Amino acid sequence: MFGIGINIIAFVSLIVIAAVAVAYTFLFDRVSNENTQAKRIKNIRGIEENRSHNADLSKAEDSAKRRQVMQKSLQELEEKNKKNSKKLTLNQQFKQAGWKIGMKQFYIFSIFFGIVLGAVAFILGAPIYVVGAAWVLGTLGLPRWFVGFSIRRRMNKFLEEFPNSVDVIVRGIKSGLPLNDCLAIVANESKEPVAGEFRKILDTQKMGVPMTEAIMKLYQNVPLTEANFFGIVIAIQQSAGGNLSEALGNLSNVLRQRKAMKAKIQAMSAEAKASGGIIAALPIIVAVLVSLTTPEYLLPLIEHPTGNLILLGSAVWMGMGVMVMKAMINFDF
Repeated sequence: MFGIGINIIAFVSLIVIAAVAVAYTFLFDRVSNENTQAKRIKNIRGIEENRSHNADLSKAEDSAKRRQVMQKSLQELEEKNKKNSKKLTLNQQFKQAGWKIGMKQFYIFSIFFGIVLGAVAFILGAPIYVVGAAWVLGTLGLPRWFVGFSIRRRMNKFLEEFPNSVDVIVRGIKSGLPLNDCLAIVANESKEPVAGEFRKILDTQKMGVPMTEAIMKLYQNVPLTEANFFGIVIAIQQSAGGNLSEALGNLSNVLRQRKAMKAKIQAMSAEAKASGGIIAALPIIVAVLVSLTTPEYLLPLIEHPTGNLILLGSAVWMGMGVMVMKAMINFDF
């Protein structure tokens, strides 16, 4: 009986030991798997953190490099603009005005116009120095003023059409077209003078000039801040890279905001301009009305030399007053 009890105890002990061994084996594998999985997750997280850190460092380095390239490009563009900001010749002014005449034709027209204006003053019985002043004014003053007036009118037409042309370029680039094809679309389908200026860019590029230099010549023909912005955006994109459609889209928004601001300024200054025009025209209107009602009252100013000097001085002072009022009304932004 004692031997049977020992055998039973030994058998139960073996079963318990086997069960403990099996349980320990399964639990150890599970614990080791959990530890291995935790180590893997930790390693993966470390790798991802290192990648994100390296990506952040590379982005910071790329942004710093792009910033340096942009600053260098802006400095170079500013230096070029300073070199090109000399006094314009008449030929350059003719190009900005859109004229296709030469210096000889302009001088002939100026002399002819001065002779006509002096002859009109002589026929009206003006003194000899007034005739000479009319000839000088007709030869040197009015033709050059007309050139400046033509330039301003052409620049205003350019500003009206330029934002639409930039939008055409943006849509073309977003659709996958290269920049040259977008410029060609603007040159063929836009209104003048934008179409003519973009045709000059394409013709200049066909002669072997790089895109950046060809576009920067737009500012020489159209001396506007908006044209300079366009050239700077293209130059920075060509040198530093980036999303050209996004940059030009932002430029289009800026151009339209500047256009809206200009219209708002014109609307706000319309009253001041009307007041200035009335004040400047009031002495002339009064003189005409007085001469019609009582012609003898103003004859001493016309017939007597002292009266002529008084009229000349009054005209000079009136001109100075008009220039001061114009400077007070006009706003640069």
